[in-house]
Amino acid sequence: MSEPEALTRLREVKRRREAELLRKANVVAVGIGYRQRGGRPTGELCLVVSVRRKVPLEELAPEDRIPPEIDGVPVDVQEVGALRAF
Repeated sequence: MSEPEALTRLREVKRRREAELLRKANVVAVGIGYRQRGGRPTGELCLVVSVRRKVPLEELAPEDRIPPEIDGVPVDVQEVGALRAF
C-alpha cells in the first residue's frame, strides 16, 4: 500500500475509532504518526494512541487494553505524560 493510501486508511480508522479509544483509562490523545521502537521512529505509519504512562497489560482491565492492530491498521501506544493547555 502506498503512503497516500495508508494515510487515507489511517484517517478513516481514526475517525471511526477515536471516541472509543479516548474512553479507555489513561488515553489522552489519538493521532497518526510513525511507530516507535526504543524511542526511535521506524518509518511505519500507524495509529498513535498517547497515554499518560505505559502500564503492563496485566494491570489493565480488559476493556482498557489497546490492541496492536485496529481495523487492519497498526497501532502504537506512546507515553506522553499529562497534557496541559497553557
